[in-house]
Formats: sequence, C-alpha cells, structure tokens
Amino acid sequence: MLSFLLPIFIGLILVAYLAGKPYWLEHKRRLIKAKPFKKTWRKIIQQRIPYFRKMPADLQLQLKQHIQVFLAEKEFVGCNGVEITDEIKITIAAQACLLLLNRKTNYYPKLKTILVYPSAFVKQQQNRHIDGVQFSQKVVLAGESWDFGKIVLSWQDTLIGAQIPDDGRNVVIHEFAHQLDQENGRANGAPILEAGQSYQCWSDVFSKQFEILQHQANAGAPSLFDYYGATNPAEFFAVASEVFFEQSRQFNHEYPQLYRQLTQYYKVNPLQW
Repeated sequence: MLSFLLPIFIGLILVAYLAGKPYWLEHKRRLIKAKPFKKTWRKIIQQRIPYFRKMPADLQLQLKQHIQVFLAEKEFVGCNGVEITDEIKITIAAQACLLLLNRKTNYYPKLKTILVYPSAFVKQQQNRHIDGVQFSQKVVLAGESWDFGKIVLSWQDTLIGAQIPDDGRNVVIHEFAHQLDQENGRANGAPILEAGQSYQCWSDVFSKQFEILQHQANAGAPSLFDYYGATNPAEFFAVASEVFFEQSRQFNHEYPQLYRQLTQYYKVNPLQW
C-alpha cells in the first residue's frame, strides 16, 4: 500500500512546489526591496549614471529596488583579470534595470550570469557567404547576449556608455534589450508585448524603419541609428532601444511612430526626464 501511495504523495508535493514557487519568489523579492538601499551604492549611481539625477523620484525608487533584486539573483564573473566590485555590479545593474521600469517584470528570467571583461574582447564567429559557403572570422565585441543564461560585457565600454548618456550608444542597454527579445525564443526584434499593444502595428512600424536604415547603410546616408542596426531586426530593436533612452528628443522628432511603440513597450517616456 505504501509503495502505491508514495508516488502519489511525491507528485502532490511537486505540484504544490511548482504552484507555490512564483508566490515564494515574489515574497522574497518584496523582502529584498524593503531593505534599505546602501549609501555606497547610491553614491556609485550618482557618480556613474548621469540620467539618474534627472529621473522622477518614483522612478529613482523603482530603479533602486530593481537593482537590489537584480544583484540578489544574478552572478557576476570577472574575466581576464577583472575583479568584480560593487562599482561594476551597480553600474551594470542600474543600466540593465532601466529597461524594467513601470513594467511587469521577472528580471530577465533566462539570465543567470554576467561575464565582465576589462575591454572589448575577440570572438571567433561563423559566417556564411552569399553562395552558402561557411567561413570563420575573428570579431571584436563590446558585448554579447546569449540565449542560454549569459551576457558578456566590456567594462571599458560599459563605463563609456554610462558616462556619455546622450550619444545613443550604450552597450548595456543594447545587450539587455536582446535579453528581453530572447524571453520568447531567439532574438528576432519582436519581444513579448503586453495586452493592448498590437504585434501587427509593432511589426509594421519596425519593419518600415528597419528597411529605411538598411537603405541608409547601403548608401552611406546619415542616420540617427547606428548602421549595425541594419544587420537584422533583432539588432535594430537593440539599437533603437539605445537611442530611445539616450536621444529621446531627436528620436521622437524624426521617428514619432517608432518612438510611440517604444514608449508603449517600455512604459516610460525619457522626454519627460
């Protein structure tokens, strides 16, 4: 009789655990958010993240609470001699959590580890010629987002991106936008939208602007967006996210429909900061 009941008992425990896990996780996060934010952390934000001082007080509080959860749940690993410090963790977390403000979030659920290199790193990358022949080449990267739990960042480029908040170039925003895009599979420029935002409208607006950027890149014409965004729709979403947070006024002026899509998605309007 016991041998018959034991699998049922274990099954019930497993079901109860899976059902209760989200509530337990949310409870843990509420406790983390309730803790005082360290003064040393706030000092790092003020020194390293210029946009923080311009943000409304409610968004500043949200950002600090998100940082606390982010640091509790993610692992930082130094590479090639980098020693992980609070300065590194806070500088990265503050920019990553900027993308979570005012939104229902599960804190980049696929992401487990952030690898930090001292500067741009070299990667051996596989590419394919137009004729289908594969070839390998070395590329120099400032960051990379993997869809199986890791982000790689150059600390030097992270600092530059944070210190110059109005040039439309921010490697942390770029790579964490990829993480949002990867929550529903491989990055394709179509992240999970909340109820009320149309996928069709998103696709129409983004596809149009992506094609425009491709034409600009091919012709060498000036563009608000980095030509790297013309590589594929996923890169365009990440590049557009950088410009949205860092050059919002010009973005809204030149591409109002695209800007509106991102204000609906990110639930913030940097024009008001």
